[in-house]
Amino acid sequence: MKPDAHKDEGYKLMGAAFEVYNQQGAGLAEEIYPESMEMGLADRGIPFDAKRERCCYYKGRLLKRYVPDLFVSDGLLVELKALTTLPPEHEAPLMNYLQLTKRPVGYLINFGHKDILEWRRIILPEYTARVDGLAKISAN
Repeated sequence: MKPDAHKDEGYKLMGAAFEVYNQQGAGLAEEIYPESMEMGLADRGIPFDAKRERCCYYKGRLLKRYVPDLFVSDGLLVELKALTTLPPEHEAPLMNYLQLTKRPVGYLINFGHKDILEWRRIILPEYTARVDGLAKISAN
């Protein structure tokens, strides 16, 4: 499956994000935006999974527990921030989550920048053929 297969889901996700930004504005506490996004996604009928712990295993042993902000439409992985600027190093956790879950498309959305919603779409082409599961990742 090509990353463009998630293009429509990405448009819907970003529509919800723009609505949240327009309603809430910039600079609120970071924990406000995930809840606002959850409401915005639900209002639009967009399926999502929020703040569900994921576990990564190697040879049957637990390596790490992590909690991505959102899985949207069973294909997009989303990290939310509320920073005055979005430096490149904030892409690293999203890249890590994409690699661990073998998901090809992720969004990094920053609600903290004044006057504009800042966002980045990241595509890992090595995972474009596999979007049907969490390959060796289990949810607790």
